[in-house]
Order: sequence, then C-alpha cells, then structure tokens
Amino acid sequence: MLPRSVALVTGASAGLGASFARALAARGADLVLTARRAERLADLAKRLRSDYGVEVECLTADLATDAGVAAVKAKIEATSSLCWLINNAGFGVKGLFHQAAIDDLDRMHRLHVLAPLQLTHAALQGMVARDAGVIINVASVVSFLPVAGSVGYGASKSWLHVFSEGIHLELKSCGSKVRIQSLCPGYTVTEFHDVIGMERALVPKYLWLEAPYVVEESLQALERNDLLVIPSWKYRLIVRVARCLPSHVRHAIAVRVGRKTQRH
Repeated sequence: MLPRSVALVTGASAGLGASFARALAARGADLVLTARRAERLADLAKRLRSDYGVEVECLTADLATDAGVAAVKAKIEATSSLCWLINNAGFGVKGLFHQAAIDDLDRMHRLHVLAPLQLTHAALQGMVARDAGVIINVASVVSFLPVAGSVGYGASKSWLHVFSEGIHLELKSCGSKVRIQSLCPGYTVTEFHDVIGMERALVPKYLWLEAPYVVEESLQALERNDLLVIPSWKYRLIVRVARCLPSHVRHAIAVRVGRKTQRH
C-alpha cells in the first residue's frame, strides 16, 4: 500500500493554521503540526485523529529560532511522502517602526522571512524530484497596501509574496508540476489581533473574514493553479483600486489609517 500524503503546517495551534489542518485532514492527508504551544497542538491532534482517522504528529518548535527551524527542516527532509507545506506561522508588531522593540521586529522577520526561506528550500528538494507537491505561503493583503504603524509586518509579508511569485515562475520555467501559492487574506478572525492588542471595532464588520473561509478559498484556487489568492471580492477590489491610484493618494490614505490606529 502506498503511503498517504503528508501535510506539514506551521503555526498550527490556532487560527488559519488549525483551519488548514482540519481542511487537509478532511481531504485524507496525514499531518505534521508544528507550533510553540505543545498543549494546543496535542488537543488539536487528538480531535483530528478522532474526526478524520488520520495520523497526526506534533512537533513543538519556535521558528523564530535557528534550533526551531533546524528541527522542522530535518522533519521535512525525512518525510518522503510530504505533499503539502503550509508556511503559516506569524505574528505582528504594533506601533511605529522606530518605537517598536527591535528584538520583536527581529523575531518577526525571522519567522516571516528566514523560516519560509529554509523550509521552502527543503521541501522543494523532494517535491521537484517527485514532480508533485504544494507549498502555500500565507502572506497578507498588506503586501499591496502599506500602512503606517505596520511597516515591519507589511515589508516581511511583501517579501513572502515576491518570493512565492519568483518560485512560481521558476517552477513553470522548468516544467515542474509542483504548485506554490501566495495567500494574501485581509482581516481574519483569529487570535492574531488580540495578541498585538488591536481593537477589532476599528475595522468594519463587513471586512472581517472567517478562517475556514480563507482556507477553502486557498484550496479551491489550487485547482486553477493560481499564484495569488486574495479571499473575498471586497479585498480583491480594494487591491485593484489601490494599484490604480497615484502614489501620493495611496500614501495619504496610509498615513491617515496609521494615525487612526495609533490613537487606539
């Protein structure tokens, strides 16, 4: 019997990561779940085994550290049936760049940039050789809409999108069937904003997305081999309009939004 496909999900203890784990388990994939919170991972793994009858392995690791990246990278290299890599782990640092703690900014960039760099490179070795596999990099709609007060977050997510786009083009140029996706959601109901202390009331209710919806949009787009996925027509329209605006208008909007959020 051939082994079932394996999906490795980072930042799997909550939010989009947990939703990806459920969706992929429902599709019959065995799972490797990694995050810092071991208890959360264990609880999720227990539910997934019970609900879907899949194998679930938990790997506690902090991907903002060299040791954490090395542990997950070793797991990728040892998993010959790895078909999915979901680079989802992330967090935000609130406030003006020059006022934010440099250690927090450093950790965020390690998590958003260096960890996906290492894990994607490791996963592609086997995927390209087998000519099969999927990598989903969870970026953000702020990749296209910079806002004062989230400079580091927006820049790191912009890097992740450009990185994904470049690999997508390389894979096409060599005729590989491996697929890569840059998932760029807008405001999504997870613990993310609670952790950074952002008041959800600052954002209109109609702009909030549910995590399971974002994940289903991502997985459906894979059937079309879409590189860029922006869930919800509202955010797709916002990005399209913003790209057409003169830079001075976009900058004025970003400054105004930044001033509003800094007051709260």
